[in-house]
Amino acid sequence: MHFDLLIQNIKGLAQVRPFGTPTPLRGETMSQLPVITDGFVGIAEGKIAAFGKMAELPSGYSAQKVIDARGCFVFPSWVDSHTHLVFAASREEEFILKIKGATYEEIALHGGGILNSAAKLRQMSEDDLLETSLTRAHEIINQGTGAVEIKSGYGLTTRDELKMLRVARRIGKETSLTVKTTLLGAHAVPKEKSKADYIAEIIYEMIPAAAEEKLADYIDVFCEQGFFTPDETAQIAEAGKRYGLKPRLHANQLHRSGGVQAGVKTGAISVDHLENVGEEEIHYLKNSATIPTALPGAAFFLGLSFPPARTMIEAGLPLAIASDYNPGSAPSGNMNLMVSLACIKMKMTPEEAINAATVNTACALELQHALGSITIGKLANLFITKPIPSVAFIPYAYGSSLIDTVILKGKVIQVK
Repeated sequence: MHFDLLIQNIKGLAQVRPFGTPTPLRGETMSQLPVITDGFVGIAEGKIAAFGKMAELPSGYSAQKVIDARGCFVFPSWVDSHTHLVFAASREEEFILKIKGATYEEIALHGGGILNSAAKLRQMSEDDLLETSLTRAHEIINQGTGAVEIKSGYGLTTRDELKMLRVARRIGKETSLTVKTTLLGAHAVPKEKSKADYIAEIIYEMIPAAAEEKLADYIDVFCEQGFFTPDETAQIAEAGKRYGLKPRLHANQLHRSGGVQAGVKTGAISVDHLENVGEEEIHYLKNSATIPTALPGAAFFLGLSFPPARTMIEAGLPLAIASDYNPGSAPSGNMNLMVSLACIKMKMTPEEAINAATVNTACALELQHALGSITIGKLANLFITKPIPSVAFIPYAYGSSLIDTVILKGKVIQVK
């Protein structure tokens, strides 16, 4: 057997699963994280070709490159299923306002927030937007992310929303990231338009144009008080579905907004945020295929209550975790930190949090057959840690830089 790359003497090869493992993981199964000690993984043609204990390494093998991972763990790359990675500029001035007591809604009412980002983005060319966004793309690669969803939502015109989606598609071509794209025209209502007129633009101009250029995989709506109602959310989501864009919705971030119910009603793949959910929302999710996705970075940055992870897991739901990387409410795409926050603030076990950020987020992006676990035939998207004592050390040592080497599609990317 010939490998293009062999990683050997691995202290712990984490998230090893046979092909066909039922996914997403839900309830009690989220606490199970298979780890092979003293292991190896062989990569050929960009995919995982073999893995097991060192004693099982095939005799007579050859390898073009060998990495000795003695003392280190190997994980499948993080799959970040909710980001706003493409944006024009940071918003640290609003960060200062928040410190002084301004709420998210107060900042938005005075022209900040999403409208602030939209004003900056409209002034930027597509090439300049790509350049600044690529910096963030390389940042998350170095932090162990191998697949990412990127939303539009800071254009708020058909022309600028399409510009964002083109940049997102170009990131998928100019890096080794696996990229899925989402049209989030319904992120806010631009000042110069009525809500009714803007919804009509989304439905009759923006969605058809994005579909014609094949720029989006999904449709999203910010279902929240002061933004879009559940009925408006369902109307926009159904319009997207008519053009092949599957719904994935912002739901229940600031209030019990009805977003979860709208997501289940429209067959959304996921409902994301969930800082404000109760028994009713959990009941709806239990009787659906919709994946609840927590965004702990946003709850942390805004000082909101964290999604009730324990309640959702104990109800048998398949919880996922993503970063929500964006300039206003979650200015970090570091999935290692998100896993730490899930453990520290949401009381998830390390195993649950890692499953939520790999297998379950892969399902939330319909990538479960290619990513999310160490499985023969899946893409070789992996990262090798520095020497660490255990799996739990990843969330325990929050803020530490623990990744030594990243491998995407079988190619080594040395972390700087």
